[in-house]
Amino acid sequence: MSEKKYWKSFGELNLSESYKKDQENEFREDLPSVLDDGKGMMDSKHPRRDFLKYLGFSTAAATLAASCEMPVRHVVPYLVKPDNMVPGVADYYATTFISGGDAVSIVAKVRDGRPIKLEGNELSGVTKGGTSARVQASILDLYDTARLRYPVQMVNGVPQEVTSFEAFDKLVSDSMAGQKGTVVLLTPTITSVTTKLVIADFLSKYPGSRHVQYDADSFSGMLLANEATYGKRAIPSYHFENAKVIVSLGADFLGTWLSPIEFARQYATGRKIDEKAPAMNRHYQFESLLSMTGANADVRYTHKPSESAAVALALLAAVGGAVAAPSLPENLKAGVSAAARDLLANKGKSLVVSGSNSKEVQTIVNAINEAVGANGTTITWEAENLTRQGIDSEFAKLVSDMNQGAISTLLIYDVNPVYDNPNSKNFKAGLAKVRTTVSFSGRLDETTELCKYILPSPHFLERWG
Repeated sequence: MSEKKYWKSFGELNLSESYKKDQENEFREDLPSVLDDGKGMMDSKHPRRDFLKYLGFSTAAATLAASCEMPVRHVVPYLVKPDNMVPGVADYYATTFISGGDAVSIVAKVRDGRPIKLEGNELSGVTKGGTSARVQASILDLYDTARLRYPVQMVNGVPQEVTSFEAFDKLVSDSMAGQKGTVVLLTPTITSVTTKLVIADFLSKYPGSRHVQYDADSFSGMLLANEATYGKRAIPSYHFENAKVIVSLGADFLGTWLSPIEFARQYATGRKIDEKAPAMNRHYQFESLLSMTGANADVRYTHKPSESAAVALALLAAVGGAVAAPSLPENLKAGVSAAARDLLANKGKSLVVSGSNSKEVQTIVNAINEAVGANGTTITWEAENLTRQGIDSEFAKLVSDMNQGAISTLLIYDVNPVYDNPNSKNFKAGLAKVRTTVSFSGRLDETTELCKYILPSPHFLERWG
């Protein structure tokens, strides 16, 4: 057995006098006396009843000492009850969850005017009733006590409440008056055509102004590669249900990549065996870290992050591309050869996807899909994916202009680059050089607290967009 000795306090280690005294008197309280004649509890006439009396008193005292009493909240009835609403009976409203590049059709369960549960909309042709943990948890943000409830002006880093929205408008207008620099609106990807028209109308009043879309999870490389290959700066629709062979180069399409709710349902279709489909699809995964998609793959190969471009190039060479195959470890060579044979044996029913944000790698992937006949079957352009439109170079240009003092007003809506951008240090430095900074955010996040004016934005369940 081990000779090690463990101690729980310095008193036990040093065997102090106070520790010894506490040890001797650890259970020093005597049982309460029941009778006044000096007899003990067991000698009394009604020991059980008196014991329960003391036990009940001690339990009640502990409850009071713990302050477990809940505050009383009185329910005030409607003076004028809204039409078509019965108290306690839930209503259901179709809406859309849009956040961080995710767009999911949902149905909100609403009771007495308050959303209490979100579920997928089964009528959606994309997600078909599916949701994610992120969608389910988003309703908690609606009741977050840390949400901002009024306009704020930051004074020496301390938020000060602005009395009214009219007063807030005047503060911002006065700050923007007479400025000669550029006005920039920084937002996440905007999918609404109407919202984009409103933005264009606003920016038209300020010559030289521009709208920059920023995605923390960027697909800029894919957008630029598709523009170079197909002349479209867009993301196509992927159909994993039509693929007999799937090769993923670091794309976690079941967990985080692009539209995992949609892809998971498509992928599951090809994994089910019945009389009509007696064989499952075959899935090859090449990645640097274990992902949910890699854990579900039939064959998984690991490689260094620095080898991701070489794997894509080797796969292109193996399917007949006019490129020289790069040097790879033997296990990767064997994996690339096996994947290439399956891809070529299932032309028109194969699909290759990549999680890289490199324009060059995505261009190679486009060439592979062309070689295996993916376009038109497993990849289509009839319905483009509009959830990622941000271009990294445009954001980098904004950061550079901010640091050069060329931006006079920066309006930030629902993004937090100080927290989630790799170049956050330069963005933070440039933000301090902009005269007027306005954040439209629901809470004081890392970017918002550095802005001079803050207008609370509504939760997506509160918007009429």
